[in-house]
This record gives sequence, structure tokens and C-alpha cells, in this order.
Amino acid sequence: MMGDLSSRGYLPRRNPAFHVPAAASARSEAAPVAATHTSGATAALDAYRVAKEPYYRAVADEIALYEAAYSVRMPMMLKGPTGCGKTRFVEYMAWKLGKPLVTVACNEDMTASDLVGRFLLDANGTRWQDGPLTMAARFGGICYLDEVVEARQDTTVVIHSLTDARRILPLEKKGEIVEAHPDFQVVISYNPGYQSLMKDLKQSTKQRFGALDFNYPEHEVEAEIVVHESGVELDAAKKLVHIAEHARNLKGHGLDEGISTRMLIYAGSLISRGVAPLAACRVALVRPITDDPDMRNALDSAVTTYF
Repeated sequence: MMGDLSSRGYLPRRNPAFHVPAAASARSEAAPVAATHTSGATAALDAYRVAKEPYYRAVADEIALYEAAYSVRMPMMLKGPTGCGKTRFVEYMAWKLGKPLVTVACNEDMTASDLVGRFLLDANGTRWQDGPLTMAARFGGICYLDEVVEARQDTTVVIHSLTDARRILPLEKKGEIVEAHPDFQVVISYNPGYQSLMKDLKQSTKQRFGALDFNYPEHEVEAEIVVHESGVELDAAKKLVHIAEHARNLKGHGLDEGISTRMLIYAGSLISRGVAPLAACRVALVRPITDDPDMRNALDSAVTTYF
């Protein structure tokens, strides 16, 4: 609504795509640009550091390529199907590089203010609250915009000035220009299979990024990942991967998307906890991806072939 107080920046608006931990929220109020490199700036992003090494199984040279891109602070774009490991890869690289990771789950209701920040009203009057993009730029983190095409194009254009040689973020409402911290980087991800004329990135946005393509791993590697993440036996993991490969061949022929590695881990986790394989596959693999009775029967038949 154009006339409500929240649209004019006087009341806080909740953004389900981004949650600021209480400690980080208290420390992320606007600070002078000159304070960007202080120890206090480092503390502001402590809540976003990846403390434990995430498991990531490299399938090509993506780790070396990302490290090279980060060394020159090249913005990066990760493209690939749902559940193939894009987010895990970003988490792993943030841990490996020792940088905070500020993640934003993009959606069509997200506004530019949700990214850059807004004025809030509290007991002492109004105060500025940095958004996730501003906080990462100001204090030196990796800002990860997950499924960026879900956001409106008029929202995503706010990253343009941070993803070219300027590396600045104008805060028009606050009258401030934030110069990006030397450690700052923008990473975006999306699923090209869901692209449409209404949901795609502008060329002016795409050409600011380097890109890495992701896909589901080779059979043996994917089985290894399922074993590690779910605790299921290798033989069962290989059977699950066979079922997924069968379903992926049906993409575009009754299925919008194939069975992802993430879904295989769910199924493996159920099996490793004593759930019957047929039931685990129905719950974690077949029922989530289709409501079509004929397609369900076809997938159920594939499951019974291996289990």
C-alpha cells in the first residue's frame, strides 16, 4: 500500500528472505565508511562466519576457478538445476576463504530496501538499519543472492554499482555512498531451467559476472555424496542414483524437474534410520515432484526395479 507508514520507512518490515541474528542486528547500524576496516567491522559479521567445514565434493575445477575469481573480486554467477550443490559450494568456499557469508533467499516480494536497508522507528527515534547487501559491502563479506531471478528486475539493479569497477553502493535514503570493503564479493545463483521472459536476468546484469555451470555429479560421485551426507550403505546409494537418473531422463516429458541430489540424501537418511526403501523413495523422491497418477506409477515402477 502506497500510503502506509512502512512503505515510507517509518516502521520495520519483516523480510522472510533474510534474518539478522540478534547480535548482528545490534551491531549493523550505520557506521562511517572510514570505520570499514576496524576490528569492530569484523565483529559485525561474526555471526555469518561458517564455523565448520561444509562437506563439498568437487567434480571439476570449480574450486580453483572460484578462488581465482575471488582473488580479483570478480562477481560470480552459479547456474544449475535445483538441489545440485550450488549453495553448498558457496558455503564451502566461504569457509575455505575464511570470509563471512550473508545469504539472501530472493523472492518476488523483495524490494530494494530489503537489500540495502531502511530507517526504523524505535524508542529513541529513527535509526538506519543496514540490509544484508549493505552489511556485506560495508564490512567485507560474501553476499549470496540465492535464486536471484525470483526477485524483480527493478530490485536486482541495485547490485550494478557494486559489480563493476566502481564497487560502491549509494544509499539514497541515507545520503551515503558505501565503498565496498576489499573483501566484499557478490555471488548469485539461479536455475536456467526455470527461465522465462518474465523471469530472467538483464544482459546488463549478466555481463557483470563470471559464471560457473553446475549439474548433477557422475554416478559414482553422486553415490559417494549420498553415502556421506545420509549415512546409507553404498549399495543402496547407488540404487537411489539409478532411480534419479531414470527420473532425470523424463524431464520435459512429464516432469518439470528431475530428482535432485538433495532429494536422494533425504531418501538415504530415511533408509539409514530403518524406513523401508520403497516407502522412503515414495516419500522423498516420487511424491514431492509430481501429482500426476501415471507419472507416479512410472516412477514407483522404477523404484521397485531397484528395491
